[in-house]
Amino acid sequence: MLTNRIAVVTGASRGIGRQIALTLAREGAVVIVNYRGSKEKADEVVAEIERAGGKAEAVSCNVSDFKEAEAFLSDVIKKYGRIDILVNNAGITRDNLLMKMSEADFDAVIDTNLKGAFNCMKHVSRQMLKQKSGRIINISSVSGVMGNAGQANYCASKAGIIGLTKSAARELASRKITVNAIAPGFIQTDMTDALSDAVKEGIAAQIPMRQFGQTEDVAEAVAFLASDRANYITGQVICVDGGMAM
Repeated sequence: MLTNRIAVVTGASRGIGRQIALTLAREGAVVIVNYRGSKEKADEVVAEIERAGGKAEAVSCNVSDFKEAEAFLSDVIKKYGRIDILVNNAGITRDNLLMKMSEADFDAVIDTNLKGAFNCMKHVSRQMLKQKSGRIINISSVSGVMGNAGQANYCASKAGIIGLTKSAARELASRKITVNAIAPGFIQTDMTDALSDAVKEGIAAQIPMRQFGQTEDVAEAVAFLASDRANYITGQVICVDGGMAM
């Protein structure tokens, strides 16, 4: 259980982030639901957590902005006195072939997916070092492990997350702070629901388990890594992908 632990989940208003927030709250954590776009959707996540008897609040922050991320996490620490769990989930895509990809689209994806994770990790690390405890869980992707045509920016950002995770894990391990990454494969979300049946069938054929994962599959892995059951696990990348990257 994660009773009364303070958990920050970035990009938590929808999809995988939403389910991570719900699952950590179910385990007893107080969840800060970070969002950038939709306050309404973030408030819905908080309301769902509170209906189930949990505690949460929604806080807007563009994590790709260094100073904004610093202010956001500083405010959380001032209010709650600590941060026990950080889940770096915020991410965007701007897909295109390498020849056609604009500099702006490359930079936007790197800034949100990779620099956003760095910003949050940097700004919680001092507090976690003081606590001599903490859990950092970064959401990478099977695309960062395998590569994917038309996603050079996204794959680079998610591969960078893996390197960032391993480096931080080595730096922080002596203070009982674990840093791990989860690399989801194709997970059923609003984004994948918009794909045609033919496209979905083609993707499923590439997955050894022949099906898309559920957001709960990723969230349960996060909850495990955030718990005391994972005390001796750090610097690892867990693929939740139905066998795609094996």
